[in-house]
Amino acid sequence: MSCGTAVGTAVRTTVRTTVRRRALVGGAMALAAALTLAGCGDDSGPDAGTAKKPRLEVGGAYIPEPTMDGMAAGFFTLTNKGGADRLTSVTSDIAGTVTLHSTKDGAMKEQKSFAVPADGELVLASGGNHLMLEELEHKPKRGEKVAMTLRFQKSDPITIEVPVKEATYRPGQQHDSGSNASHDTHMSHASQASRTSQTPHASHTTHMSHTSDTTH
Repeated sequence: MSCGTAVGTAVRTTVRTTVRRRALVGGAMALAAALTLAGCGDDSGPDAGTAKKPRLEVGGAYIPEPTMDGMAAGFFTLTNKGGADRLTSVTSDIAGTVTLHSTKDGAMKEQKSFAVPADGELVLASGGNHLMLEELEHKPKRGEKVAMTLRFQKSDPITIEVPVKEATYRPGQQHDSGSNASHDTHMSHASQASRTSQTPHASHTTHMSHTSDTTH
């Protein structure tokens, strides 16, 4: 075989090999793309819900008109139509501090945050989870609206205007005085703490020490 013939044969072999490789690579890439697109349309996997963004709405917010000058309670329902989130803090234009509290077996405990379940609700209500607005700039009156900003682990802050209701107001109830015993007792103990304490820190400590008596 001449040198020219050998070179031509080698070139043709290299070209055919390169074409085959490109075809195989192209086919593999097309298959991978098809599988990826198919996977994107499937929301039935076990982790499909974890990637959803929270979709939060606040409803039923109110503040009972406080019986003391320095402290008030706040309630609302946070509805979530998306993925899980957490309520991490609350601020208000009339309060020096706003704290989150849980209530269990009549005892109240300050919390750092509240879970907002996916496709569920976080309910803040009398006798359960609630807000305490402390160091009030002024005592809110019935008919007034108080601005609050809710902050979350994932979602953007939400600012709401919370109406001040009569002290005995409870959603869906006809102002049954018996149903207000837990809240009224809590506020009474808080009032005693603010009158007898000598410093702001002592006031909070005394307030917390009375929480176990709220069921009496």
